[in-house]
Amino acid sequence: MNPLAFVDIETTGSHFERDRITEIAIISFQNGQTTRFETLLDPEVYIPSGITVLTGISPQMVQGQPTFEERAQELFQELEDKIFIAHNARFDYGFLKAAFKRVGLDFKPKVICTVKLSRMLFPEQKRHNLDTIIQTHGLTCASRHRAMGDADILLQFWRLCAERFGEETLKASVTKLLKQTSIPANIDESLVRSIPDTPGVYIFYADHQEYLYIGKSKTLRTRVMSHFQQALTQRKEAKMSLRVKHIEWVQTSGELGALLLESKLVKEHLPTMNVRLRRTTELCAWKLESNHLGYSVPSLISKHDLVPGAQKDIYGPFRGKREAVEVLKKLAKNHNLCETILGLEKVSPGKPCFGYQLKTCNGACVGLEKPELHNLKLTSALKQMELTIWPYEGAIGIKEGDGCHLFDKWIYMGFACDPQSVEDLLNNSLPEFDLDIYKIIKTFLRKTSQSNILNFTNAKLTPTAY
Repeated sequence: MNPLAFVDIETTGSHFERDRITEIAIISFQNGQTTRFETLLDPEVYIPSGITVLTGISPQMVQGQPTFEERAQELFQELEDKIFIAHNARFDYGFLKAAFKRVGLDFKPKVICTVKLSRMLFPEQKRHNLDTIIQTHGLTCASRHRAMGDADILLQFWRLCAERFGEETLKASVTKLLKQTSIPANIDESLVRSIPDTPGVYIFYADHQEYLYIGKSKTLRTRVMSHFQQALTQRKEAKMSLRVKHIEWVQTSGELGALLLESKLVKEHLPTMNVRLRRTTELCAWKLESNHLGYSVPSLISKHDLVPGAQKDIYGPFRGKREAVEVLKKLAKNHNLCETILGLEKVSPGKPCFGYQLKTCNGACVGLEKPELHNLKLTSALKQMELTIWPYEGAIGIKEGDGCHLFDKWIYMGFACDPQSVEDLLNNSLPEFDLDIYKIIKTFLRKTSQSNILNFTNAKLTPTAY
């Protein structure tokens, strides 16, 4: 087995990119012999008072100490070709990998997490944090929350495991852990292995059953594992892996069902790390109307004036006024449209807009560009975001698995497995328009076969429809 490096770091916080390392300790172990390396580092960023209270490391202590960059080569050589061992190793490894990357070094050691080792060898323990390990096994710590003190605890724990279980059992455990380093320390490998590789939605929970992240996939287990693999290189994934405490999943009959369920659950539970598919309360769209000079002018209409799927010359929708205005400004800049005509800039009658002075407007504001040409440019620019008219006479079903998903005017009505449930859904009032559902079904209709679509307009609902 390769030499071992028991590692602990102290930092200014938990953000790999924003925060920095203030102290590192490495205890190298080979053939029963140990060597120790420790150093304070000037993080070159502010040390919060809470961190100073926890670790005892103050700004004054690190003033004049070397920076990570100044000791990077020495640290890299100290860790090279050794198995990297740390408690909740993703944290220490993630910080060091990010720090080495900033100075142009690619840090890719084999990693062992002592949380996972403790879970594997002492499954009867309910908790496996460092304080519990110290108390349970009667270990001694000269300086808790200082790098060398905590690194020494890891060495003591390693020796205790070797003494209690034997070197061969410990080596076998290490071999097994090296094959599953992508799974977070707080998640049991058997749980991940039991996730089916079928379509569905997965839910990551943090402490106290807090919804952390909800996602979907055609292959659930593969997607979940990819989060943990990416955690070794991506900050967001690493942060999520550190916080996830439990995983649940819901199988669906296919890809469309997974997309729809993900959208629904994200809106219901608002997971802290989901940025897409959130609830939209200020839905709006642009509607074109002609002014007294014949120029088409966008006016913003709210969701109360929207009849999705039944209105022409409606562009959007957008999640709010800010997004709608930003999109229109971008189109004006890219297509030489007049911001005064578009209602984005106010000027005195007969005066040129600011864009005309910058030559990004062709002079519609002062009558130099005819309405027909400006209108054509505007409608061409907006075309890609036109709210599409519902292409069916009434409700449709998209077959998936043993039933079908019902839609009408871009609104999802529900899933039906038999003619009676179809009839019940058709007789219910339509739910509220949802922007994400609109995007999902619009995309899905482009790629699905017409043979998968059931038209329920004046249809006779019999079992033969399925």
